[in-house]
Amino acid sequence: MQTQTEHQAGTNWLAVLDEESRGLVAAVDAQPDAHRLLEGTLDAEGYIHYLVQTYHYARWSTPILAEAGHRLNRLGRHPELAALLIQKGEEERGHDRWLLSDLKNLGVPEAQVEAAERSPAVDAYTGWNFFTSRAGVPTAVLGTAYALEYLSQTRAGVWAERLKEVSTIPNIHKSVTFLRSHGALDGDHVAEMQRILARLTEPEDQEAILFSARVARSVYPRIFREHGAASHPPAK
Repeated sequence: MQTQTEHQAGTNWLAVLDEESRGLVAAVDAQPDAHRLLEGTLDAEGYIHYLVQTYHYARWSTPILAEAGHRLNRLGRHPELAALLIQKGEEERGHDRWLLSDLKNLGVPEAQVEAAERSPAVDAYTGWNFFTSRAGVPTAVLGTAYALEYLSQTRAGVWAERLKEVSTIPNIHKSVTFLRSHGALDGDHVAEMQRILARLTEPEDQEAILFSARVARSVYPRIFREHGAASHPPAK
């Protein structure tokens, strides 16, 4: 049974995790393309860039989460968290196909998406999460997962609706599947993670999760175009 001190410590670190997640939302909103996305006025080049970069990290979500869960099991630590990570990996399976479908509807074929240059932010995000799942503190991946799901809960559905309402991008109504689906799903995911993380009392795990949330806060906003300059192959 948790002592009052342990419960208070758990509450405090989760409050910091929420603060980091709110900081990620603010950092994303400060990016010019993300601001246009929130208004529904982002141009086709910027939206395609965002979807392409999202594909290049989302495609690795299942193996990253699954590896972290299986590694926790091998270490004999936190079986409930291990199960959550493996479950979340399965939940993410196929989400990259939503992105490819949205991009196809925007005139960007799969081969072109695969050949597109990944931004340094995507390489940093995937590299960090592969490190933590394979060699670092495996629970750390929950920090980036929580922060991004918090962002999705707060922004993805809004972005999809604003694009459908305002955007003049051709075929946009058929090109918001990924955003619309994540906006609908991730609210339940955040609440589920909060319940399980509240039981996590070891400082090493708490610090690793918070550090990963800070990595997401620093890195993720940079997947948008820098100063509006496109860095992907143009649609044909």
